[in-house]
Amino acid sequence: MCRNIRTLYNFEPPATEDEVRAAALQYVRKISGYRKPSQANEAAFERAVEAVTAASLQLLGELVTAAPPRARQHVHA
Repeated sequence: MCRNIRTLYNFEPPATEDEVRAAALQYVRKISGYRKPSQANEAAFERAVEAVTAASLQLLGELVTAAPPRARQHVHA
């Protein structure tokens, strides 16, 4: 699962919040072992996705580089 998480930093156009959330979802799925949590675990799972999304957005917003942005290649599934 985690091998599907792509680098999201320093691209033009920049990563969207939806892309960051999708990466966070993959991460939480991987560490929890749940593709879709049970009702009993759904709230905790969603809180974790939101927390990882927020931390990722903060990280992407604070990173600095002198390198020019890389062009993004859109892969259509």
